[in-house]
Amino acid sequence: MSTRAVITVADGVEDLECVTLIDVLRRAEIEVVVASIEGRRMITCARGTRLTADAMLVDVLAQEFDLIVLPGGMPGAQRLGEHEPLAERVRQQAKAGKFYAAICAAPAMALQPFGVLRQRRMTCYPSFSDRLSGCSFVDEPVVVDGNCITSQGPGTALAFALCLVEQLRGKGTRRQVAEAMLAD
Repeated sequence: MSTRAVITVADGVEDLECVTLIDVLRRAEIEVVVASIEGRRMITCARGTRLTADAMLVDVLAQEFDLIVLPGGMPGAQRLGEHEPLAERVRQQAKAGKFYAAICAAPAMALQPFGVLRQRRMTCYPSFSDRLSGCSFVDEPVVVDGNCITSQGPGTALAFALCLVEQLRGKGTRRQVAEAMLAD
């Protein structure tokens, strides 16, 4: 059985975070589904990069995923945070004890309103930490608290993606992927 991850995207998500997540998870032989919440598969990232999603999120919501990832960037993270079908799916993922993750603005703009950060140690882009309540902000590049994984921003995207690989496929696979990328 293969390991599956869904990366949710919207107009205005952070380019570097999206591409890094897709690339690194696929290098680890994780089946990645890039799913758009927009009314179309083509999205435009915060810095103008155009990405074509593999699917529409509404079409894959019922599928099982080992990991749901939300990239940051504005206004993308806010758009993800306002998408109720995504919110419900992330709540189900959290309740089932499966991995969910977010980077940059997304922990504060999406995971916080989804109600899945309560009593968690987490991080996000530091200037968004004032939007948090009921959780403990940690000023570290990547924070793992059980099945919740968060990271701070574009500069931490590679470390975040490698951490996700480790959580899903183990330290050996993380090491192999990092070494092949000259990131270790």
